[in-house]
Amino acid sequence: MSMAARALFLAAAAMLGAARAFAAAALGGFAGAPAPAADPAALCESAAAQAAREFGVPLRVMRALTLIETGRTLNGRRRPWPWTVNMEGEGRWFPDREAALAYVRARHAEGARSYDVGCFQINRRWHGKAFESLEAMFDPTANARYAAQFIRTLHDESGSWETAAGWYHSRTPKHAERYRRAFNAALAALGPLEGGGPDAAPSAAPRPPVRLASLMPVSPLGGPSLAARALRGGGLLRPARPLFD
Repeated sequence: MSMAARALFLAAAAMLGAARAFAAAALGGFAGAPAPAADPAALCESAAAQAAREFGVPLRVMRALTLIETGRTLNGRRRPWPWTVNMEGEGRWFPDREAALAYVRARHAEGARSYDVGCFQINRRWHGKAFESLEAMFDPTANARYAAQFIRTLHDESGSWETAAGWYHSRTPKHAERYRRAFNAALAALGPLEGGGPDAAPSAAPRPPVRLASLMPVSPLGGPSLAARALRGGGLLRPARPLFD
């Protein structure tokens, strides 16, 4: 190949490479570039749907619970947030998992022991031993599966999703009743997602049996349940959540 031909070949190759790079950018990014960050709210919503199918809990029940526990307004819609922490009565949203974990670890080192984490605000003091680690508690799928298994057990005991929702928060009657009212309001705001009401059974495959041995012991009558305390106080990204206790 002559020097002139070689120069023309290299120039053409360079132009082709530039064209491919431009096309890749137009289609969403260069090869090897990090993917866009996942929608955090969608993590809770997807986990709720998966757990609802797995444990035979109406999707509306799961969606209402996660909105009561962690809901925030995003682009005009109220949606759940997986990086929510209720630290001994003070609730905060965090921008990502790492920030939430760092906060919890720091407060735990200072002596804090009762705190709720994740999409469904699972309480570490009462239910932490059901998880391998704090990181596992924050995992949206693991968090939702535990919540679904727990409220399914409460429904089997009470025969009512409304009652089960109240007990999910507390067995103390006045606290359970206030939470039940919030649950009904959340259901009404959701509209028909699945069936005609909270007691409409999912149409998916039959739920697996709930083995209580896989659950932490339920909190004692009158004690805190999964959502052990209401979110209060100021600070970072405080959720606009009802003050139940």
